[in-house]
Amino acid sequence: MAKRGMHAGGMRNTGLQLKVFTEEELREIHLGTLEVLEKRGIFVEEEEALEVLDGGGAWVDRATKVVRFPPYLVEEAIRSAPSTYVAAGRIPESDVVLASDRVYFTNFGEGIMINDPFTGERRETVKQDLANAAILVDYLEHCDVYERAMLSHDVPPEVSPLHNAEASLLNTTKHHFLCPGNGFLAKKVVEVLGAILGSKEKLRDRPLMTFVTCPVSPLKLVRDCCQIIMEAARADIGVNVISIAMSGGSAPVTLAGTLVTHNAEVLAGITLAQLTRKGTRVVYGSSTCGFDLRLGTATVGGPEMALFSAAVAQLAHRYCLPSFVGGG
Repeated sequence: MAKRGMHAGGMRNTGLQLKVFTEEELREIHLGTLEVLEKRGIFVEEEEALEVLDGGGAWVDRATKVVRFPPYLVEEAIRSAPSTYVAAGRIPESDVVLASDRVYFTNFGEGIMINDPFTGERRETVKQDLANAAILVDYLEHCDVYERAMLSHDVPPEVSPLHNAEASLLNTTKHHFLCPGNGFLAKKVVEVLGAILGSKEKLRDRPLMTFVTCPVSPLKLVRDCCQIIMEAARADIGVNVISIAMSGGSAPVTLAGTLVTHNAEVLAGITLAQLTRKGTRVVYGSSTCGFDLRLGTATVGGPEMALFSAAVAQLAHRYCLPSFVGGG
């Protein structure tokens, strides 16, 4: 039986809710997003994605690679995305039910340096560190899923996502979130998942992994991002589209303005996924935060990020989609 997390946002008299926006304000953000997607559009780098979007009803300018989305197309994509799905682990006891009103916890990713737990040396991360992190997360009762925690600097970068997948999948039974790097490597990771299950066709019933990919702010779906979204759709596994818009840097300085940029990027990715294969499992993702204009850095862990994350959870709940938000 799949693990079912605590509820969030329900009409209950226990627990904590943080509602940054009213329902009317969320509606205004949604309408502003539709206006941006229709009038300004999204730069889409991948030619095959342009074909998919063009065939699905979007307005494609081949010269500039800017795609404009009719509002009905975006809203149909939101409706066709499943409101819930079972994110499978290697054993049924590790399955979790992802939905807009369930709460789970995961480790965070993208670690590039580590303080060696045995020598105390501060050094670049290697493949064995990923394996160790996966073992640790596997033992943590309240860490429900595993995201690839760090990078393998001791392998060729062209194939590091395959090494990351191997180190992780061999050392945890929990559902795995992974960025496969590009479309070619995404296909190879799907072959690995198929080998674990016995065939790629079994991924439909037991999706062991959710791919992770990030648009580039402001308002770009670059080639690798498009390829990962489409390969996830074709393999019938989930894809977590994570915007990392930075308020005051790659997005407007206001909370609402940044959320419109963020929302446009994620909904464009979701629309591409649904036009590739209707019913593709998607997660509404965010690592959006403020931008330190003095130091030129992302203020991950700042209070603004907490507000963005709460607002993103509200938006995802409005769309009836599972969400993924980063923390500091």
